[in-house]
Amino acid sequence: MDGWLAWALVAVGLVVFEVLTVNLVFVMVAGGALAAAVVALLGGGVALQFGVFTVVSLMLVGVVRPVALRHLRVPFGTRTGVDALRGRDALVLETVTGRDGRVKIGGEVWSARAYDPQTHHNVGEVLQVIEISGATALVG
Repeated sequence: MDGWLAWALVAVGLVVFEVLTVNLVFVMVAGGALAAAVVALLGGGVALQFGVFTVVSLMLVGVVRPVALRHLRVPFGTRTGVDALRGRDALVLETVTGRDGRVKIGGEVWSARAYDPQTHHNVGEVLQVIEISGATALVG
């Protein structure tokens, strides 16, 4: 078997492991294996192939991986999805009661009901989203 083909197969195997673990280590080492495959394809000796594999793998794991991990992590205080709607302003489009109504939140129209079922809010009022329950905003 040609050296470049062996390195390419190692790289594919490492990518498969990465898909199973998702820790961004195996894919970085796979990059080293691909670099070694290129060296083998260009006629470099086995020692050079292993040297390139080692250096490129260490550089990718030590330099690229930390940067990639920073970009993948969501900061602790960042809210996404419906959690990001809590506390936002909601403009009443149709009277909101304890049973139903319509509001506009950030350009989207939502079904809504009053958080306090005994109150009602008239068209034009600006309320705050207290909670999202299913597809209904609880406002007050």
